[in-house]
Amino acid sequence: MTDLSQHRPNVGVVLFHRDGRVWYGRRAGTKDPHGWQFPQGGVDEGEDFEAAARRELHEETGVRSVELLAATPGWIAYDFPADYIGSKAARGWRGQKQKWFAYGFTGEESEIDLDAHDEIEFDAWRWGRLDEACDLIVPFKRPAYEQVVAAFTGLARMLAEG
Repeated sequence: MTDLSQHRPNVGVVLFHRDGRVWYGRRAGTKDPHGWQFPQGGVDEGEDFEAAARRELHEETGVRSVELLAATPGWIAYDFPADYIGSKAARGWRGQKQKWFAYGFTGEESEIDLDAHDEIEFDAWRWGRLDEACDLIVPFKRPAYEQVVAAFTGLARMLAEG
């Protein structure tokens, strides 16, 4: 097994619409085509992973009306590129190790509020197909997103079929 001790613990969320589409947010200040991603964020010391996923989802999207559908069983990790100058790399992390959660959105779209938190993550959002994810994400996260898509493809298909 790969040593992930230098990877920041993180959670990711795939938010499913009732029809099987998924929620994408465009990272504030980024340009297409690789500015879109799923909500994700760090886990506070001693915080339960699922609680962290719900917290991050609310902070980044305003959404609270969800039901847990599935979760990945282990870590999905990625490394930061050598030229990455983000704050996490500056704090000594080599990359991030993530536990991913799939939630079904049970609320109304009016609940989505990208200004719900002081730190704005996304400046736009849309629903899309799960299989679009790997083409929308920054290239260094693509292998991780391939694993997320593989983990939740059956769920997307089941929801799309009703």
